[in-house]
Amino acid sequence: MRWRTATITGIVRRSPTVSSFFFSTPHHWPFVAGQHVAVRLTAPDGYRAQRSYSIASAPEETGHLELAIERLDDGEVSPFFHDVARVGDEIELSAPLGGYFIWQSADGGPILMIGGGAGIVPFMSMARHRANSGSKAPMVLLFSARTKADLIFGDELAALAGRAEGFHLIATLTRETAPPAGVLSGRIDASMIERALSLLCGLPARTFICGSNPFVENAATRSIDAGIAAGRISTERYGV
Repeated sequence: MRWRTATITGIVRRSPTVSSFFFSTPHHWPFVAGQHVAVRLTAPDGYRAQRSYSIASAPEETGHLELAIERLDDGEVSPFFHDVARVGDEIELSAPLGGYFIWQSADGGPILMIGGGAGIVPFMSMARHRANSGSKAPMVLLFSARTKADLIFGDELAALAGRAEGFHLIATLTRETAPPAGVLSGRIDASMIERALSLLCGLPARTFICGSNPFVENAATRSIDAGIAAGRISTERYGV
């Protein structure tokens, strides 16, 4: 694995537990929407901790990488970013990785994306890439979060959906019984999958699912039950 040094140029709070960290790199690192990078931290005694984080920025956004990192109390890396890291710090990043959970505008659609919590991050890259490239591929994002405050990138996603250019957002909250207008309540179920398919006007060519292990298992099962072939479903699971 090749490691390069990148500098934190900005930090933006996205939710109570998620912040975006922007990295300036000495060279442009080409990547495909959906890829991730590994982050390596080295302690003064030489101990190293390493974790992978999906890229939120679009491939067209040269000059920086955006990683949206969720703070996990039992993690080795995420607490450092939220409690210690500051603008100007230099961090070791790998070159972009992953060739399975990716989408390019040339791939076309229809595309169904199902994200839970911080599992939305690779889909931000895909949605931004779609908008930047002028793609008209039908795309639906089904986004499950705990509360309204946890709908990271919510305003940007709503704005993309508001363009009426074939990108649709379905958001649902699992811990609010009275969600805001236009937002659903409850865990992802068959009716939500059916709603997504109706917006796509049929079965998707690709389905991407990202989130915790239980979330991915439930969403994949619901998708298959709705008639989506297992071979057209790509999953990515995150941990600490």
